[in-house]
Amino acid sequence: MFPTEPAAVNNGFGALLKNRNFMLLWIGQLVSQLADKVFFVLMIALLENYPPLPGLAESSMHSTLMVVFTIPAILFGSAGGIFVDLWPKKLIMVGSDVIRGFLTLAIPFLPREFLFLLILVFAISTVTQFFAPAEQAAIPLLVRPENLMAANALFSSTMMGALIVGFAVGEPILSWSKDFLGEQYGQEIIVTGLYFLSAVMMQPITMKEHKAPETQQVTGKPWTELTESLRYLKKNRLVVNAMLQLVTLYCVFAALTVLTIRLAEDFGLKEKQFGFFLAAAGVGMVLGAGILGHWSVKLHGKPLPLIGFLLMALVLGVFTFTHNLLVALGLCALLGIGAAFIGVPMQTLIQQQAPPNMHGKVFGFQNHAVNIALSLPLAITGPLTDLLGLRTVLVAMSLIVAAVGVWAWKNTRRVLQDVI
Repeated sequence: MFPTEPAAVNNGFGALLKNRNFMLLWIGQLVSQLADKVFFVLMIALLENYPPLPGLAESSMHSTLMVVFTIPAILFGSAGGIFVDLWPKKLIMVGSDVIRGFLTLAIPFLPREFLFLLILVFAISTVTQFFAPAEQAAIPLLVRPENLMAANALFSSTMMGALIVGFAVGEPILSWSKDFLGEQYGQEIIVTGLYFLSAVMMQPITMKEHKAPETQQVTGKPWTELTESLRYLKKNRLVVNAMLQLVTLYCVFAALTVLTIRLAEDFGLKEKQFGFFLAAAGVGMVLGAGILGHWSVKLHGKPLPLIGFLLMALVLGVFTFTHNLLVALGLCALLGIGAAFIGVPMQTLIQQQAPPNMHGKVFGFQNHAVNIALSLPLAITGPLTDLLGLRTVLVAMSLIVAAVGVWAWKNTRRVLQDVI
């Protein structure tokens, strides 16, 4: 379907479009991301058919489902990365999709009890913790180093696009499946089909796996593997710095998820329309990723993460001083561009700096750290806003983001200018 990696050196999206293996990975990832979002919409839709657990209020079922969905990321994020370094990455990705597909197909055959639904959601989320680090570790194996920036830009933009589109089209897709595939099994069949399609797309991928040392292959001691990754990160200041910047970025977005509900009220919108602001930020991330992917060579050596942090800080500081909805949405898009200038280069840097035999553990630890860090802003942003007010919280976030950006660049600029 696609020719193999071109012989001539070519940068940007053009080279990626000619790389058959990368395109299969990208399309498979896109379909899998869509399946994840539609699956989550399905879980929310199914709740009306499940009575709550004894002592659990019906209104708390949604939050309980979300908590169970996120717990595996905190518990098994690093463990998933360990196995990525021990097993073939394509096997993990394809196997994860197939297992998630069969688990989804089992829903109609399980008792209509909320506990069984929670167990199934927990299982599917656990399997996802293996897919994510395997996918990140596969990218450097499929593209040349000079194309990593463009590759991560494409992945970041489509991941955000799937987030925006997936939740938007989830309900129509599920409604269509009930009409054409049957009321009892239709919704589960369509989600299972998406997972299986992702597996089929990635099956033809060929990649040269890094052969781990024999001692590593037979150790079978996850704790030893985890401590090895921690020792590596302790020695590699550049990778740790990149992870800290990514964690800061995700913390800002977690806080904004809470704050946009209050912002929606301030701009005369309904609470449930807070997604407009997040969608605008997502569009900005897609634009930013496109800029990085298309002009990655010309942007080499530029202080991209510093620009990104300062841009986000500016938007956060200015946000509460505007009362025009269109201007606010434009600011959100600008914030998304700044986020792309941080996320894409830092992810590329980690892929370049981490040795191949450590990719899985490093990306597993990264996902683990991000998911743990997300819980703090989600927990404290609401109470702080009630106590100090929305404007104070946003201005404080602006100062913190600017300080982190300046500190990170000051500590690593000499190395970063040669790497990104």
